[in-house]
Parts: sequence; C-alpha cells; structure tokens
Amino acid sequence: MCLVFSFLFSLSACEVKEEKVDMDAVTTKKTSKPDFYPNTVTTGNDSKYDIRLSMNTEGEFRVDSKILIKNTSKDIWGDVWFYFIPNVFTEKTAKQFNKPLYPPGTVQLNKVAIEGERVDFILNKDTLRIPLKNKLEPNNEITVEFSYDMTLPEKGLRFTKSQENYHLAQFYPMVATFREHKWNKEDYRFKGETYHTSFSDFKVTYEIPAEFTIVSTSEEDKFPSENTGNFEVQNVKEIYLAIVKKPFVTEKLEGNVNIRVFGFEEKEDLYTEISEVAADALSYFEKTIGPYPFTQLDIVLDSLGMEYPGIVTANTIYGSGPLNSNALKSTVVHEIAHQWFYGVISNDPYNDAWLDEGLAEFSADLYQFSKSKEDIPYDSMYQRIEQLDPLPVNLPLDKYMDNQSAYIYGKSNVMLWKLFEKRGGIAEAEKFLKSYYDFYKYKEVNTEEFVRFTKNYFNLENESVFKDWLLLK
Repeated sequence: MCLVFSFLFSLSACEVKEEKVDMDAVTTKKTSKPDFYPNTVTTGNDSKYDIRLSMNTEGEFRVDSKILIKNTSKDIWGDVWFYFIPNVFTEKTAKQFNKPLYPPGTVQLNKVAIEGERVDFILNKDTLRIPLKNKLEPNNEITVEFSYDMTLPEKGLRFTKSQENYHLAQFYPMVATFREHKWNKEDYRFKGETYHTSFSDFKVTYEIPAEFTIVSTSEEDKFPSENTGNFEVQNVKEIYLAIVKKPFVTEKLEGNVNIRVFGFEEKEDLYTEISEVAADALSYFEKTIGPYPFTQLDIVLDSLGMEYPGIVTANTIYGSGPLNSNALKSTVVHEIAHQWFYGVISNDPYNDAWLDEGLAEFSADLYQFSKSKEDIPYDSMYQRIEQLDPLPVNLPLDKYMDNQSAYIYGKSNVMLWKLFEKRGGIAEAEKFLKSYYDFYKYKEVNTEEFVRFTKNYFNLENESVFKDWLLLK
C-alpha cells in the first residue's frame, strides 16, 4: 500500500536518530556462492477457492465460497482459522474499533459446513475459527463451505463502497497461514495490512447488474464486461474485484501487457498520462527485476492506494482527499512495484511489513533515479530520518504508534539505499533486485532471510550494516 510517502523527496513529521555505519570498514566484495539456497518461510497449508458471487440492484451481495484446504504442516490441526474481514465493518464490530461508518456494512452468515455438514464456528471481529470434530492430519484435506449475505460500508478500508463503485477487497473467508505450531492470525488494525495468506488458486463465478462492469485480478476482463461470467487465477495471494459504474477507460499496450486505467471524472488527459507512466514503470521493473506475471494490469483511480494481484487502486491516502496529479502518478508507480514485492515475493505484512513496503518504495525511487542524470541525494536522505527515534523497521505493526509509515516506508527505504552508497549505486541495486527476485519468486521471505541473502550477495563478514535499522534474532 502507498501513503504517497515518496520518502526521499517529501518527509513530514518523521522521527529517527541514527549512528552512521563506517561503510569502509565492511567487506563489500560481491560474491555468488554456488551453495547458497533460499531458506524460505512455509505457509502451512495449500488452499483452492471456488467463489460464487451475485449482486442485486440494491447493492446486496450473496457469496458462496468453497475452499479445499490441505494441511502441509507437520502438526495435527484441531481447528481452522480464517480472516473474515467483512465482519469488521458491521455496526456492532466497528463500534469495538471506535470506527464510525455511514452506513456500516452488514453480514449474515447462513451456512458454515465441513464436507457438507454444518458445523459450529466462533466469529470475533475478523477472526473466524472452526473447531474440527475430526482432527486434520498432515497431508490430509478438508472442504470448508461458507454462504453469506453482505452489504458494503461507506468509508470502509479497502472493503468499501465509494461513489457508485463497490470495492470487494478481502470479501471472502481467507485461510490464515500456519507456522510454529499455531495459526498465524493477528488482530485487525485500521492501518497497514493485517492479513497474510499463502499463494492459492481461485475459481470465481459472478453475476452483477446490467449497468455495472467488473474489474478484477483476472487478466481476461473485458470492457465493458459481461454481467455474468467466471474466471480462474492460479498462484496468487488473494483476488480483488471492483464493480464500477460509468468509468472513463484508457488502454495502452506495453509489450504483451494491456494496461487499463479506470477513472471517474472527465480527465482523459490525466488518465492518458497515468497510463504512460504506468507503462514506462512496468517496462523498467520487468527489465530490471523480472517478468510481470499477467497479460493485463488494471489501475482503478478510486479508493485508497492499494495493491492486489493484477490490479491496483489509487486516489487517496489515509485521511486525505483526492491526490494531486503528481502524487497520484507516484502512488501508481509504488503500487505497480508491489506486483513484484508482495505479488510475487511474499512476506508477512503484519510482522515484516517493511519487506514489501520498503522494497516497493525503493524500487519506485530506483525507477525515478534511473531516469535522472542527478546524483542520488544520500545526505538529504539521511537528514530526513535523523529526527526519528532509533526504532528498527521490522517490528510488528502493533509496536509502532501513529508513525509506523515513517519506519516501514521511509527509514527502510533510506537504509536500503545506504547499502548501495559505496557498493555500486543504481547499477548494483538493479542487479541486487534481479538476483533477489530470481531466488525468492513465489516464496515467502522474512527479515532473517533477507539479511542472510544480503550478506551472501555482498560477502559481508558480519551484520553490522543492519544494526541501526533491523531487529535480528
């Protein structure tokens, strides 16, 4: 997600005090050891979703979801945990968060079943837990079914109605990850991404009213879309649907990728500019990091800036009105960078948010610097984080106060640049990202593994370059 930080150029109300590392004292000779293999994080399950969604003219939705879940951990499961984020935006739950919604959403769970048999469940805020009558052994599977009716809130977070558009983010029960002998499910927060899922396969069938069109993770969406249809997507962390009314659409082909910009004001010139920036950034990221995994990229200029597989949204940031044109373009570039850092290389966004946000911001700045003849302003970068308290950037979200973005987006970005100040600058940063992508595509990384990779890449003798910004075990 983007707060339009563009930290290198505009940092306000930030905090850090840092001691500078003596880069000359660190071994910087890069090496490529043939015996280096990634130690990635396991997700504990393999999930396949079959989702049927229908919407009526009143904006009421019926969702039927069937999930085939395989226990790929070494533990025996006594229950299964899901994120059920639509429940956060109901009137009762929103009050627990002191979050007024006008109007709130509604959820009516009609059925929860395992292997066709209705079962009891426990729903608390966004945590839906199903105790298992028969425990699930490793390498065994179960099928879990849900049926529910819902409406969307206005002024929700990602899952929201905006103008006449419906943003269905995290609208289905999402299987949590399982690690260290327990379900990895944290409490919902209204800032940051508090859900974490594994790469999964999806089959979606939909029916929407005639005056709407659907924009989704699918790379086969047409405009205007059919009002009934289906699509399948493999190996993605989640799916997203926007059901929109009367958009202005601009399309641009970049290589084999069709870029579509959906706007909702008469600003066709701006939408054309955004499509051109998006095409240029996409081309750069493909050449520098690795291939974009779809043949279509959708940009919906409505709602909060956010990334999803194959689609991004951009219009506002937390607590802001609509962004100006330059900030909007910067947001789009940042969200596109997330297609690699989040979309292809996964991390836990609650416990290691810096790994996607910091690397997306770093990649977006790398793109901008690659187009400029100016020197990288290292000194001004460091000055902009000098006021920050000396907190690491890899704390869980609940360990920061209101300034978490200054660390997760800002300080992490600056410290990533610091790695390359005396180690090859832009050219070496591009090679580093390419190597990182090649090792970790469609895998999950945590801070410890990033450090391990970086030490190997630069042949570092110790971890001193990380001591002022990462908390290491």
